Amino acid sequence: MAIEIERKFLVIGDAWRSAPAVFYSQGYLNRDKARTVRVRIAGDEAFLTIKGQSVGMSRAEFEYPIPVWDARDLLTLCEQPLIEKYRRKILHAGFVWEVDEFVGDNAGLVVAEIELPAEDCVFDKPEWVGEEVTNDARYFNSNLSRLPFNQWHK
Repeated sequence: MAIEIERKFLVIGDAWRSAPAVFYSQGYLNRDKARTVRVRIAGDEAFLTIKGQSVGMSRAEFEYPIPVWDARDLLTLCEQPLIEKYRRKILHAGFVWEVDEFVGDNAGLVVAEIELPAEDCVFDKPEWVGEEVTNDARYFNSNLSRLPFNQWHK
Protein backbone atom coordinates (compact mmCIF):
# COMPACT_ATOMS: atom_id res chain seq x y z
CA MET A 1 0.00 0.00 0.00
CA ALA A 2 1.29 3.47 -0.91
CA ILE A 3 1.31 6.04 1.90
CA GLU A 4 1.21 9.77 1.25
CA ILE A 5 2.74 12.01 3.93
CA GLU A 6 2.01 15.59 3.01
CA ARG A 7 2.17 19.01 4.63
CA LYS A 8 0.36 22.02 3.25
CA PHE A 9 1.12 25.76 3.58
CA LEU A 10 -0.24 29.05 2.34
CA VAL A 11 2.03 30.89 -0.09
CA ILE A 12 3.25 34.45 0.32
CA GLY A 13 5.00 36.76 -2.13
CA ASP A 14 5.71 36.05 -5.80
CA ALA A 15 9.17 34.41 -5.84
CA TRP A 16 7.59 31.05 -6.77
CA ARG A 17 6.04 32.38 -10.00
CA SER A 18 9.17 31.90 -12.14
CA ALA A 19 8.74 28.10 -12.29
CA PRO A 20 6.86 26.67 -15.30
CA ALA A 21 3.18 25.91 -14.71
CA VAL A 22 0.96 23.02 -15.83
CA PHE A 23 -2.84 23.37 -15.90
CA TYR A 24 -4.75 20.81 -13.80
CA SER A 25 -8.44 20.01 -13.92
CA GLN A 26 -9.75 17.55 -11.37
CA GLY A 27 -13.01 16.31 -9.98
CA TYR A 28 -14.29 13.93 -7.36
CA LEU A 29 -16.37 10.84 -8.03
CA ASN A 30 -16.51 10.27 -4.26
CA ARG A 31 -15.70 12.69 -1.42
CA ASP A 32 -16.61 10.46 1.50
CA LYS A 33 -14.62 11.20 4.68
CA ALA A 34 -13.19 7.65 4.70
CA ARG A 35 -12.10 7.76 1.04
CA THR A 36 -11.93 10.04 -1.97
CA VAL A 37 -11.85 9.03 -5.62
CA ARG A 38 -10.39 11.69 -7.89
CA VAL A 39 -10.04 12.08 -11.65
CA ARG A 40 -7.30 14.46 -12.77
CA ILE A 41 -6.00 15.80 -16.05
CA ALA A 42 -2.54 17.32 -15.65
CA GLY A 43 -1.33 18.82 -18.91
CA ASP A 44 -1.43 15.92 -21.39
CA GLU A 45 -1.65 13.16 -18.75
CA ALA A 46 -4.56 11.82 -16.73
CA PHE A 47 -4.91 9.84 -13.51
CA LEU A 48 -7.45 8.09 -11.32
CA THR A 49 -6.54 8.41 -7.63
CA ILE A 50 -8.02 6.78 -4.55
CA LYS A 51 -7.07 8.21 -1.15
CA GLY A 52 -7.90 6.86 2.29
CA GLN A 53 -8.78 8.83 5.40
CA SER A 54 -6.03 11.01 6.85
CA VAL A 55 -4.39 9.93 10.09
CA GLY A 56 -2.18 12.80 11.15
CA MET A 57 -0.35 13.84 7.98
CA SER A 58 -0.52 10.36 6.42
CA ARG A 59 -3.04 8.47 4.32
CA ALA A 60 -3.19 5.61 1.86
CA GLU A 61 -2.92 6.70 -1.77
CA PHE A 62 -3.28 4.71 -4.98
CA GLU A 63 -2.80 6.48 -8.32
CA TYR A 64 -3.18 5.01 -11.81
CA PRO A 65 -2.61 6.58 -15.24
CA ILE A 66 -5.68 6.53 -17.48
CA PRO A 67 -6.28 7.76 -21.05
CA VAL A 68 -6.99 11.50 -21.24
CA TRP A 69 -10.17 10.89 -23.25
CA ASP A 70 -11.49 8.64 -20.45
CA ALA A 71 -10.60 11.31 -17.87
CA ARG A 72 -12.53 13.95 -19.84
CA ASP A 73 -15.62 11.71 -19.83
CA LEU A 74 -15.18 10.88 -16.13
CA LEU A 75 -14.92 14.59 -15.25
CA THR A 76 -18.47 15.03 -16.57
CA LEU A 77 -19.61 12.51 -13.92
CA CYS A 78 -17.83 14.30 -11.08
CA GLU A 79 -19.43 16.47 -8.45
CA GLN A 80 -19.23 20.15 -9.36
CA PRO A 81 -17.48 22.50 -9.36
CA LEU A 82 -14.27 21.00 -10.69
CA ILE A 83 -10.95 22.09 -9.17
CA GLU A 84 -8.88 24.06 -11.67
CA LYS A 85 -5.37 25.23 -10.92
CA TYR A 86 -1.90 25.86 -12.23
CA ARG A 87 0.75 23.70 -10.57
CA ARG A 88 4.40 24.59 -10.35
CA LYS A 89 7.00 22.10 -9.09
CA ILE A 90 9.92 23.76 -7.34
CA LEU A 91 13.01 21.98 -6.01
CA HIS A 92 14.21 23.47 -2.71
CA ALA A 93 16.78 21.97 -0.32
CA GLY A 94 16.33 18.44 -1.67
CA PHE A 95 12.51 18.38 -1.71
CA VAL A 96 9.98 19.10 -4.44
CA TRP A 97 7.38 21.69 -3.47
CA GLU A 98 4.14 21.72 -5.45
CA VAL A 99 2.62 25.20 -5.60
CA ASP A 100 -1.03 25.31 -6.67
CA GLU A 101 -2.46 28.60 -7.89
CA PHE A 102 -6.20 28.05 -8.05
CA VAL A 103 -8.49 29.59 -10.65
CA GLY A 104 -12.25 29.53 -11.18
CA ASP A 105 -14.27 29.24 -7.95
CA ASN A 106 -11.05 29.03 -5.89
CA ALA A 107 -9.27 31.99 -7.52
CA GLY A 108 -7.06 33.91 -5.11
CA LEU A 109 -5.92 30.83 -3.20
CA VAL A 110 -2.28 29.71 -3.51
CA VAL A 111 -1.12 26.65 -1.55
CA ALA A 112 2.22 24.82 -1.38
CA GLU A 113 2.51 21.13 -0.55
CA ILE A 114 5.52 19.01 0.29
CA GLU A 115 5.52 15.20 0.37
CA LEU A 116 7.80 13.74 3.02
CA PRO A 117 9.30 10.30 3.68
CA ALA A 118 8.21 10.43 7.36
CA GLU A 119 5.94 12.62 9.49
CA ASP A 120 8.85 13.75 11.66
CA CYS A 121 11.07 14.63 8.67
CA VAL A 122 12.90 17.95 9.03
CA PHE A 123 12.88 20.23 5.98
CA ASP A 124 13.84 23.77 5.03
CA LYS A 125 10.99 26.07 3.95
CA PRO A 126 11.44 28.46 1.04
CA GLU A 127 10.95 32.19 1.74
CA TRP A 128 7.54 32.12 0.01
CA VAL A 129 6.06 29.50 2.38
CA GLY A 130 3.72 30.99 4.95
CA GLU A 131 1.24 29.64 7.50
CA GLU A 132 0.82 25.87 7.75
CA VAL A 133 -2.72 24.63 6.96
CA THR A 134 -2.08 20.86 6.94
CA ASN A 135 -4.75 20.19 9.56
CA ASP A 136 -7.30 22.69 8.25
CA ALA A 137 -9.76 20.57 6.24
CA ARG A 138 -11.02 23.63 4.33
CA TYR A 139 -7.82 23.47 2.25
CA PHE A 140 -8.27 19.84 1.13
CA ASN A 141 -8.95 19.90 -2.61
CA SER A 142 -11.97 17.63 -2.08
CA ASN A 143 -13.43 20.24 0.30
CA LEU A 144 -12.55 23.15 -2.01
CA SER A 145 -14.80 21.42 -4.53
CA ARG A 146 -17.61 21.33 -1.97
CA LEU A 147 -17.09 24.82 -0.51
CA PRO A 148 -14.92 26.90 -2.90
CA PHE A 149 -12.58 29.58 -1.59
CA ASN A 150 -14.69 32.37 -3.10
CA GLN A 151 -17.57 31.37 -0.78
CA TRP A 152 -15.57 31.57 2.44
CA HIS A 153 -16.48 34.35 4.85
CA LYS A 154 -13.33 36.35 5.28
